[in-house]
Parts: sequence; structure tokens; C-alpha cells
Amino acid sequence: MQKIALFVDVQNIYYTVKEGLGGHFDYNAFWAHISRGNNKICAAYAYAIDRKMEKQIQFQNILRGIGFKVKLKPYIQRSDGSAKGDWDVGITVDMLETASQVDRLVLLSGDGDFDLLVDKLIAKGKIVDVYGVESLTADSLIRSASTFYPIDRAFLLKKY
Repeated sequence: MQKIALFVDVQNIYYTVKEGLGGHFDYNAFWAHISRGNNKICAAYAYAIDRKMEKQIQFQNILRGIGFKVKLKPYIQRSDGSAKGDWDVGITVDMLETASQVDRLVLLSGDGDFDLLVDKLIAKGKIVDVYGVESLTADSLIRSASTFYPIDRAFLLKKY
């Protein structure tokens, strides 16, 4: 049995799937895909921004129901109109801390900032798979991954 840990950059997946594929990611289908065969999901984290909006709360509860531990950061609106809400460091820390407990780490993100993390984990003998919308995933992250899996229409909610 292969032990797997999942790490989802929720904002990145939401926007890249919407922009690149014109739909919404189906987390249930993804969970079923990853857990098929002899795979056991031992840890699953979804990192999101907390805007305290009803639809987001419902979505976060759906993620929890699937089996994800949802980690939230407050949405910060700056005085210049820009916004802040970044989970890169949190995802990095959790992946480094979890790596010794699993056989495979799965990152859902297209953010090139994770290429150094992936390189480091692979150098330590870990398998790190990356799922992302290919046209919107940084080339450096694709190259760093043990295997890159493009998110395609099979992982979209069917009602979209």
C-alpha cells in the first residue's frame, strides 16, 4: 500500500481551472482518482483564503466532508486596493513536515514558487507529483515534478 499526502493550493486551482478550462475542479473525482488501487491518503490539506462568504463556507465544508483538513488565512485588503492571501510558506512547511510519513506527495498548484520545494523533496528521495492546468502551470514546476499530470476535463464538475 502506498501512503499519499495531498496539498491543494485552492486559490490557484480555482482560478487556473476556471480560466484554462472554463469550469470548476471536482475534488470528489480527484480524491477517488488518487485513492484508487493500493493507495491510501494519509493526509490531505486544502489551503484557502477566508473571506467569510457563505458560498466559500459551504465549499470549505464540502472539502472537509471529502476528507481534507482545510487551512484558512484571513483575506487582507490593502489600502492601495491590492489584496494579500498567500499560502506558499504554509504549504512548504506542511510538505516538509509530512514527507517522512508518506511514500508520495501530491501538490495541486501551478505556482512556480514551489519548484524549489519540489526539487528539495525529490533530492531527499521523495516522489512529488504535481497536478495543474498545463497552460497555466509554471514550466519550472512541471520540470521539477517527479511526474506532472495536467488537469483536464475529467476533473471538472459535470454541471459546468
